[in-house]
Amino acid sequence: MFGLEALDLARIQFAFTISFHILFPAITIGLASYLAVLEGLWLKTHNDTYRDLYHFWSKIFAVNFGMGVVSGLVMAYQFGTNWSRFSDFAGSVTGPLLTYEVLTAFFLEAGFLGVMLFGWNKVGRNLHFFATVMVAIGTLISTFWILASNSWMQTPQGFEIINGQVIPTDWLAVIFNPSFPYRLLHMATAAFVATAFFVGSSAAWHLLRGKDNPAIRTMLSMAMWMALIVAPIQAVIGDFHGLNTLKYQPAKIAAIEGHWENHGDEPTPLILFGWPDMKEEKTRFAVQIPYLGSLILTHSLDKQVPALKEFPPEDRPNSTIVFWSFRIMVGMGLLMIFTGLCSLWLRKRDRLYTSRPFLYLALWMGPSGLIAILAGWFTTEIGRQPWVVYGLMRTADASSHHSFMQMSITLILFVVVYFALFGTGLGYMMRLVRKGPEIDEGKETNEGGPGKKRTPARPLSAADDNSAESDHSPSLNKEI
Repeated sequence: MFGLEALDLARIQFAFTISFHILFPAITIGLASYLAVLEGLWLKTHNDTYRDLYHFWSKIFAVNFGMGVVSGLVMAYQFGTNWSRFSDFAGSVTGPLLTYEVLTAFFLEAGFLGVMLFGWNKVGRNLHFFATVMVAIGTLISTFWILASNSWMQTPQGFEIINGQVIPTDWLAVIFNPSFPYRLLHMATAAFVATAFFVGSSAAWHLLRGKDNPAIRTMLSMAMWMALIVAPIQAVIGDFHGLNTLKYQPAKIAAIEGHWENHGDEPTPLILFGWPDMKEEKTRFAVQIPYLGSLILTHSLDKQVPALKEFPPEDRPNSTIVFWSFRIMVGMGLLMIFTGLCSLWLRKRDRLYTSRPFLYLALWMGPSGLIAILAGWFTTEIGRQPWVVYGLMRTADASSHHSFMQMSITLILFVVVYFALFGTGLGYMMRLVRKGPEIDEGKETNEGGPGKKRTPARPLSAADDNSAESDHSPSLNKEI
C-alpha cells in the first residue's frame, strides 16, 4: 500500500510515538525549573504572585508529567517488539544507559514528586522547595541519560564488536561521545525556550481577554525575558552543533543543505529554499546565496562543504525531508528571537502588556518551541538514515521480522489510542491553562505555612467547565 513495506510502517510507528512523547518531557523539563524559580522567588520576596503562579503551573505540570511517563513507557517497549535486532546488537549500550536513567532520574523524581504536588500544606517551606528543586534536577538528569544513549547512536565510540554484538570497553567514551555535549545543551535549551513561549502564550491569551493582574503580567514578563536571553543562546549552540555534525556526519549536513556537488574550488553557496530531488540528484528551484554556505558551516569563505554525490546513493539521507525540517526549525528560532526583541522594545516603552499586535504575536508563538523541537528531532533522526547506529548498523537490519499486516494493525491502533488518550489529556491541560491563576485580591495571604490560603493543594483538581469564559471582557472570538 502506497509503496510501503513493513520496515516503513515500523519507522512511521516509532516516529509517531516519539513525536507525541518528546513534547511532554520538553514541557516537563521547562516547567519543573520554572516552578523551582517561582517557589524560590516566593520564599525570598514573600510576594504571593509567585505562589499563585506556582499553584497554577503545578497543576499543568502534573498532567503533563503523567502523559510523558505513559508515552515514554510505550515508546520504550517498541525497542523489543519492533526493533529486536537492534536491541540484540546494541542493547549492551542502550540498555544500561536507560537503566541509569531510571535509577537516578526517575527514582529521584518519583521520590520527591509526591511532596512537591501534595505536600504544600504538610511540610515546611524549605523542605517543599527542596522537593521542587529535586524534581527539576531529576528532569535534567533524565535528559542527560536519554541524550547520551541517542547521541551514541549518532556518534558511537568506546566499544568493540564481538560475535555481532556491541561490547562497551570505555563507558566514559560511550557516554561522552563526540556529539553528546552539543546535543544535550541544544535539547535542554530547546525545552526551556519552548516552555517560555508556552507560558507567554498563556499570559497573552488572558491579557487579550481583559484578565489583567500581577500574576498574568509576571507570566508574560518572565517568559519574554527567557525568550530574549535564551533564544539567541540556542542559536549559538546550534551553530556549534552544526560544526560537530559536519565533522562526524557530513552526509547529514549535505542533505540538510540540499547540496549535491562542488564545482572546482568554488566556495559552497547557501541554498535558502528549493526542492531536493533524490532521483534527479539536484535541488530544483534553488534560491541560493554565494559563499554563505561555506561561511556558516566552515567559518571561512574558501572551504567547501561535502556534497551528497560524494556518498553512495544507498548512504544518503532523504534530503527532501531534512532540508525542510531544518528550515522549519531555524525559521521558528528566528521568530522566537524576533519576539524576544519586540518584547524588549515594548518593555522600554511601557507597552509590553497593552500592545495588542504583540500579544497576538505572543499568543500564536505559543507552539513555536514545540514545532521547532519536532522539526529538529526529525532532522536529527532522518538525517542519520540509513543507519540506526551510524556507520555500524543499518535501519533495515535492525527491525523485527513482522509482516506488513501486523505492522498496519498496530500502527492504526496506536494512532486511534494516542489521539483518544492524549487528546483528552491535552484538552484537559488546556482547560487548566484557560482558567488561569486563582487570585484572591485584597486579602492578607502571608500567614501560616506554604499554601494555606487561596489555592487548594490539589494539583489534579478539575478546571471549571466555564473556565473558557470570562466576566471581564468579550470573548476572544468576538474581538478577532
